[in-house]
Amino acid sequence: REQLCESVQQCVLHCEVIVEGEMQVYGIEVEITDTNDHAPSFREPETELRISEMTSQGSRFPLRDAQDEDSGQNSVQSYELSGDEHFSLAVQTGPHGDRRPELVLAKALDREMTAFHELVLRASDGGEPSRTGTAHIRVSVLDVNDNAPVFSPAEYMLRVSEDMPVGSTLVTVTATDTDEGIYGHVKYLMKKFTEKASKIFQLDSETGVITLVQSLDFEEGDSFELVVQAQDGGGLYDTAKIRITVTDVNDNAPEISIRSVLSTISEDAPLGMVVALLHVRDQDSGANGKVQCSLVGGLPFRLQSLQGSLYRVVTSRGLDREAVSEYNVTVRVVDSGLRALWSSVVLSLHVLDVNDNAPMFAEERY
Repeated sequence: REQLCESVQQCVLHCEVIVEGEMQVYGIEVEITDTNDHAPSFREPETELRISEMTSQGSRFPLRDAQDEDSGQNSVQSYELSGDEHFSLAVQTGPHGDRRPELVLAKALDREMTAFHELVLRASDGGEPSRTGTAHIRVSVLDVNDNAPVFSPAEYMLRVSEDMPVGSTLVTVTATDTDEGIYGHVKYLMKKFTEKASKIFQLDSETGVITLVQSLDFEEGDSFELVVQAQDGGGLYDTAKIRITVTDVNDNAPEISIRSVLSTISEDAPLGMVVALLHVRDQDSGANGKVQCSLVGGLPFRLQSLQGSLYRVVTSRGLDREAVSEYNVTVRVVDSGLRALWSSVVLSLHVLDVNDNAPMFAEERY
C-alpha cells in the first residue's frame, strides 16, 4: 500500500472492464486498507543541539519529527522524552493533524557544571501492538551568545511557473544577528524538505539564495514547502517557511487512446451503430486541460460523449459501398490553452457489401 499510494490517506485503484460486443464500460474501484507493518523512524537517528547557557527557561527547540509510512491510527501518535531533568517535551499539532515535537528547556543550564546532556526521543504509533522508533539527542551547552538570528519575513510565499529555466534564482532568504564575530555569522541550511524538493531546489549556505537546479513539472507536483534554518556560530537559530506554488503552462498535448474499434462495417448497418470507443485526456489543469473532441470532414459518422472522458464514434446516416467502400475517419482533440495543443487519430473502416442492387440491362430492347 505504501508503494502504491505514497502520501495518500485513502488508497484506491481504478480500472475498467469493457464488454466488446456491447461497447459498455464498467468501472472498478479496489481500496487497499492499511496494516501496521511499519515502525516510526527518524531521518536522523542521532541529533546534536548546541544551546547557550543563557537560554531562558521555557525556550523551545524544534525536533525532527518521526516518519511512519502507515496511515491513520497506524501512523505516529505520540512522543516521549527521557534522559534529563533539564528538558521536557512539547508536541504541537499542525493544521493537518501532524504532530511536531519540540524540546523545552525546563531548568536553567550551566555549562561549568554540565557541558553535555544526553536525551532519548521515542515515537510511538497507534497500532495494535504499537511500534516505536527512537532518536538520540546530544545537547552541547555553549558559552554566552545572547542574540539569535531573526528572519524577516518569517514566511515566504512564491508563485513559480513550471517553465522557469533551470539555474534561475527563486528567492533570497535573509536572517540578521546583532552579535559580533562568530556569534553574528549566520549560515543557512534546509531543515524540512521532501526528497523530491531536495533534487529541485538548492540553498546557498552563505548567501541564503535558493536556486532551481531541476525542471519543475506542475503535473508531478504543484506545491512545495521548505523550512530554512539560519544558525549563528553560537548555535542559536531561527527558521523560516518557504511556500512555493507551481503554476501550470500548456505543455501537454491531449492524448487519444482507442479502447475498442471495428475494422469493417456492413453497408446496411443501422443508424447509431458504434464503430469505435475512445478515451481522451490532457494532463494539464484548468483551461489547459479542458479538451474538445471532433471528427474531421463530412463523413457519415458522429461523436457521442459518454461519462468521464469517453467517446463513441457512431454512424449518422446510411452507408453505400458502391459509392464509398472505405473510410478514414480522423478524430481530432484540441485543448483550450492560450496556445492550443492538439492531436489526432485515424480510424480505417472498410464497408462490406450486401446484395442491394439487382442486375440491369444497358438497353431495354435489342
